[in-house]
Amino acid sequence: MRLGIKPVQPFTPMAKPPPEPLCQWRCAIPMKTAQRTSGYTRVPTKWERLVIDSREGCHTRSLSRVNKRWKEYHGSKDWEGLLDPLDDGLRGEIMRYGSFVEAAYQCFDSDLSSPTYATCHYVKNSMLERAGVNGSGYRVTKNLHATSSIQMPQWMGKIGVRSSWIGYVAVCEDENEISRLGRRDIVISLRGTATCSEWLENLRATLTSCPFDNADDMEGQQDNPMVETGVLSLYTSSTTICPSLQQSLQHEILRLVKKYNNEPLSVTITGHSLGASLAILAAYDIKNAIKHNLHLSVISFGGPRVGNRSFRHNLERQGTKILRIVNSDDLVTKVPGFFVEDHNDVAQDKKGHWMQKHVRDNQWGYANIGHELRLSSRTSLKLNSMNVATCHDLKTYLHLVNGFVSSTCPASARMMLEKATTVPSTQ
Repeated sequence: MRLGIKPVQPFTPMAKPPPEPLCQWRCAIPMKTAQRTSGYTRVPTKWERLVIDSREGCHTRSLSRVNKRWKEYHGSKDWEGLLDPLDDGLRGEIMRYGSFVEAAYQCFDSDLSSPTYATCHYVKNSMLERAGVNGSGYRVTKNLHATSSIQMPQWMGKIGVRSSWIGYVAVCEDENEISRLGRRDIVISLRGTATCSEWLENLRATLTSCPFDNADDMEGQQDNPMVETGVLSLYTSSTTICPSLQQSLQHEILRLVKKYNNEPLSVTITGHSLGASLAILAAYDIKNAIKHNLHLSVISFGGPRVGNRSFRHNLERQGTKILRIVNSDDLVTKVPGFFVEDHNDVAQDKKGHWMQKHVRDNQWGYANIGHELRLSSRTSLKLNSMNVATCHDLKTYLHLVNGFVSSTCPASARMMLEKATTVPSTQ
């Protein structure tokens, strides 16, 4: 047997690529395309390429003016005709609010070894820019904290922290952006579960009576409005040094509404996972507490179930508009509890009636709330082999929204994503 040795050509590192322009939807996701180590360029991982390509896909669509249709994009007509196929203007709005939630994750200090664990990395004036949302036209006006009612033992130290930074309130102050949007927008952005106390609250999944109901909304209802126990705890609990999330939001939104009362104004609450549940609860509470003709909407990502049918009925009566972005392959969107059908005559046979009664008596009867934009990881060539955790990740949701065409056009969607995620050769 004869062995041949071919000479190896010397490796010449690639020149550093020019900086990429900002996403025209301002859906900035901080991520470097490559890192240099000892003169060599590291090829991005599959997951990093996915995030980069989702961001770059924004460049293919122009930044549209939404001033004439912003109410439609925020649910004035219940998103009729906008979701399937997905309207490009609505896609831009969803991606834009998704970037605000991504900023909440980027700002949170999740390092247990850090002296500032469970707080915000940045000061309000530079928060959005340092988190990657450049040129948004928004300014952060309030930091938000959530507190658990579960008393943690002292020996747990930082792991057992009860109160933690969970998001922020920001208001649009750029005149050009206000003109493009058609109104001044107030955004409330909330991250998902990150601390031990928040995970424990997630396990408190039975329903409990909603304490801030409007008596007028109860008329004609057989059941009391109920919400998930753990979410309600994180929303209403406080300490001597940290006000509750409920108190902080009510005071700040009321202040901003009074300040900008003489101009078109909207409040948009957005969140992912736990933040999505808190967003719906906050919308319900703010609408009840602030007696103002306020256009309030929710755009949530990967949210679990929040309340029962009566709670949903009250949300609909008060005019709160909710758009839930759901990945069919995300298990979190299918919990907690059991889904109860919308009609009262669901179970006519004895077995069905017994099961329905058992679920209701044990406070496990949840209802789907709001309107859905339903996506699936399986329609993406880059996601169909990923794990359960990745299916729930916010970056996955933004990637799917950016590539979604319609439920009847999976082939086109796949081709679109495949083209968008082609990595140029480094040869």
